[in-house]
Amino acid sequence: MTVKVKYLKRPHPTKKDEPALWYASPMTTKAESLKSMTKAATENTSIAPTEMEAAITLWGNYASKRLLAGETVRVGDLGTMRLTFRSKGVESIDDVNAGQMIYDVRLKFTPSKEFRENIINRVSFECGGVLEDDVNYASLQAYRIAKGLASPDAGETGQGGTGGSGEEGEEGTYG
Repeated sequence: MTVKVKYLKRPHPTKKDEPALWYASPMTTKAESLKSMTKAATENTSIAPTEMEAAITLWGNYASKRLLAGETVRVGDLGTMRLTFRSKGVESIDDVNAGQMIYDVRLKFTPSKEFRENIINRVSFECGGVLEDDVNYASLQAYRIAKGLASPDAGETGQGGTGGSGEEGEEGTYG
């Protein structure tokens, strides 16, 4: 499986006065419903989708309690989850007040080394289009045609090959 990316032209995040550059951005899709996910995950197993749904719901209830108690929660062999937040500073110890200082509370998932490496070492990327000036182009080839640009390689179809560096933008592996 490959992850689709869209190429976007935008200013450098920290150097706004420099010319805009092209960046690759992941094209994420909507998450599956719990029913759909459990049905796919339990396919060809002896576990019923409803059993997996129940286990996920029970784990979610357990994890919520532990996280609200300030604990880190293990997510099986996948990694851990914990609360993080940002805090405003105050000059005096007399002014400390968690309710006023803490903001931007988030849940942070930290993948285990094995899970992370399993994904990172196997991921590959494929062009899902180009976005420039609020115009979506279906492919890099469509963008080049619309802009009257020659392909960098006369034989390029715009679909790329398997693997590769991804430099010309169509497909590549990471790792």
